[in-house]
Amino acid sequence: MRIEAYTQVQGLYDTKKTTKLQAKSNTSFSDHLQISSLGKDIQTAKQAVAGSSDIREDLTASIKARIQEGTYEVNAASFADKLFQKYEEMR
Repeated sequence: MRIEAYTQVQGLYDTKKTTKLQAKSNTSFSDHLQISSLGKDIQTAKQAVAGSSDIREDLTASIKARIQEGTYEVNAASFADKLFQKYEEMR
């Protein structure tokens, strides 16, 4: 077996590999992104929620005023009943 013949054959294969790599590197690809109408609707809804307040001032203003005046009272029995009803609904 001749070693130099092996080296010559190996050299032929190496040149073919480099030409294939060069050919692939010349091509260009571009990515495209398309958002569906549902995705656009969800994005609009997220922006609307992010822009709104976490606290509804129209509902909490009267309660805040009564707490500051000291006239706000909580009926423990009524609160317990409502809490138990919510618990039953969740089960």
